[in-house]
Amino acid sequence: MIAVDSNLLIYAHRAGAPQHDAARRALEEAANDPRGWGVAVPSLAELWMVTTHPSSPGGPSPGALVVAFVEALRAAGMQIWPLDAAAGPRLLAMAAALGVAGARIFDLQIGLCAFEAGATEMWTHDHAFRAPPGLRVRDPLRR
Repeated sequence: MIAVDSNLLIYAHRAGAPQHDAARRALEEAANDPRGWGVAVPSLAELWMVTTHPSSPGGPSPGALVVAFVEALRAAGMQIWPLDAAAGPRLLAMAAALGVAGARIFDLQIGLCAFEAGATEMWTHDHAFRAPPGLRVRDPLRR
């Protein structure tokens, strides 16, 4: 199964982003992949945080527009994966074992959520994404 990171969602949503067309193509590719695809709940929170922020490049998106974007992705087969209640200790133990520091904990959280939902591949445009062991990282915007 394919996991899609926040940055691809943001680029696909923001028509003014230089990566917009490539990100939309990547989401279409994920939607057509027979393995299935989805996003972690924290990725949706990041999508919301960036696109609705008052100082977002191009101006903030109305919340209803972000909701409609996510609903269109769900109609295209996107699953949404939550972290379970016991994920916190697993996340922190993994972060300590991998030497993850600072803000990279958010990547690991997204990756752990995706991996535990059955994803085998994380699609992101973040070259430094910290994934849990067993989750392959791929940048679909670099061909």
